[in-house]
Amino acid sequence: MQISLQQASKRFNKEWIFRNLDYTFELGQHYALIGNNGSGKSTLLQILAGYSSLTKGTIHWSGNDHTTIFKQISFAAPYLELVEEFTTMEQFEFHATFKTLQSSITVNDIIERIGLKNSAHKQIRYFSSGMKQRLKLALAILSDTPLLLLDEPCSNLDKEGYQLYAELIQQFAQHKLIIVGSNDPQEYAFCQQQVNLMDYKKA
Repeated sequence: MQISLQQASKRFNKEWIFRNLDYTFELGQHYALIGNNGSGKSTLLQILAGYSSLTKGTIHWSGNDHTTIFKQISFAAPYLELVEEFTTMEQFEFHATFKTLQSSITVNDIIERIGLKNSAHKQIRYFSSGMKQRLKLALAILSDTPLLLLDEPCSNLDKEGYQLYAELIQQFAQHKLIIVGSNDPQEYAFCQQQVNLMDYKKA
């Protein structure tokens, strides 16, 4: 997979969030989107996922179009919600109806790995914010998709959660195209390349 942006620009009302971004993201490479709050990290991730559109410029997903790209993408972010009426196990079963999980690990093993074994049949509505974030990360990282988008992936996680995140990336996602939006260096320490969106504020 390859994602190419040409003169990519996004405006909300009269304010340009970023302008004239020319960049290509390559499969197997890991990228960090950095910049001050409001610089457009989350916005760009949503555009890369096909959730939002550019104001100006073009985006091209090699081998895909806007009607099929969702099958190739996994996305975890604090603002993306889980189905709170589901149990952990039901969430994985529902997720698997539209995103295949990697075959190297079973759902039961995943749930144990992320520390939710005792909550496998508990409704997600009763989870802490940290438990929900662990589940979101597992669903995204362990989906069998070539593109992994992560927006502030360690939000609400404790020290052990940060370690779990690093281990999941190392073991299950090194082959993917990963793009992380973050101001926390611990969240993107594994990324080889950085894109500072503050460089694209001017025309």
